[in-house]
Order: sequence, then C-alpha cells, then structure tokens
Amino acid sequence: MAEGRKKLKILPLVIIGAVLVGMAYLGRTPYKAIATIHELLAENKELKQAITNLSSEDQIGYAKVVAQQMRDGELFTTIRFVETARNNKLKKILEKEYTIAGDIIHFDALIVKFGNKMVMDGKTRALYLWRRVYGEKMTPAEGFSIEEPGAEPQRYKDMLEALPIEQKKLFWSEIWELANDTEKLAEYDISAIYGNAVYWKLREGLIYIFKINSTGQVYPEIVPDI
Repeated sequence: MAEGRKKLKILPLVIIGAVLVGMAYLGRTPYKAIATIHELLAENKELKQAITNLSSEDQIGYAKVVAQQMRDGELFTTIRFVETARNNKLKKILEKEYTIAGDIIHFDALIVKFGNKMVMDGKTRALYLWRRVYGEKMTPAEGFSIEEPGAEPQRYKDMLEALPIEQKKLFWSEIWELANDTEKLAEYDISAIYGNAVYWKLREGLIYIFKINSTGQVYPEIVPDI
C-alpha cells in the first residue's frame, strides 16, 4: 500500500515534468488559439516584434535578358528573374526564367505597409510579395506567377520563427486579403496593402535591379551587365 501511495504522489510530478520539457522543446510559452488574422494582428506581441525587427530593404532582386529572338515575325524576350536574400545581395533565394512576347515586361508585387501601432519603434516597415510577371501584350491575369499565393515567401522565412506554425500559415495566407477591409486596416495601423508594378523595355547587356524603400515603394535601377 505504501508503495502504491508513493507512486500516486510521483505521478503528478512526472506529468508536470513532461509538460515543462515539452514547453522547453517548443521554445515558447503556451499560446492562445488564434483563429483569424484580425485576432493575430490585434493580440500577438511576437508578431509585432517580428515586424519591428524588419530591417530597411534595399536591393530585393534583379532581372536580365537571356535572349531576344524573332519567331514568325514577332519578338520574344527570355528573362532570368532573381530574388535576393534580405541580408545578402549576392545570395539567390529564387531564380526563374520566363519567355514573353515583346520586350516591355511588367513585374508586379504586393506591398503591405505597417504604421506605429504595429511597429514598436514607431518607424514605418513594409513587406512585399512578388506576384507575377507579364508582357505588354498580355493582361495581368495572364501573367506568369513568381511566388506561390498564400505561401510563406522565402525572403521572410525567418521573420515569424517565434510564432507557432499555425499562426505563420494564417498570417501569410490572409494578410493580402485585408486590402479591401479599410476599417480593419485603420484599426491595425496598416496604412496600405496595394499592388506595385514596375516595367521596362528590356535589352540585352543590362541588369534591371529592383529596390524597395522602408515605405514599400519599389523602384528600378539599371546597370551594365559586366
């Protein structure tokens, strides 16, 4: 009997120990279940800290012409599109090739701008997601996708590492859908979610660099391909 009582006393300690080990393994304290993007933006301090930790962007990628050739009297341009890492302009995190009719090519991105309610130091931060590339003879809807819609962009893979995987998926799948909810945008101090397309008449021998500032404005720079 004494041995049985001893086991009963030990059992709760074993359970508590298992819980503590599990928490240590996960690297975080227990969190409230969050079902909507609105709850996540309003209640999650770790998300706000992650947004605050975003550094100012500079070069975010580039494109170059691989080939330009005539086919049945029509010019086609093959481009190589490269997205570079946030902290290393030489590191490629995405590389794709597209062949498009014509030589005027549009590069389309979605931008999210956060104000001082979401950014702890009060300075504006911005996220972007490459959406598609298309030629002047195409409609945007006919464009070729760059990033997978709703997926976590490679460029921000480490941004939300402190969040549970369910919350990360929720953020990336829903954040772009807030664009039409102006009341919620104002509530969370997200000043804008919008598309930003840049385009050039592309030529061989040049590199077309994409840059972005802290307010989310994408702008071009052209340098010789040497």
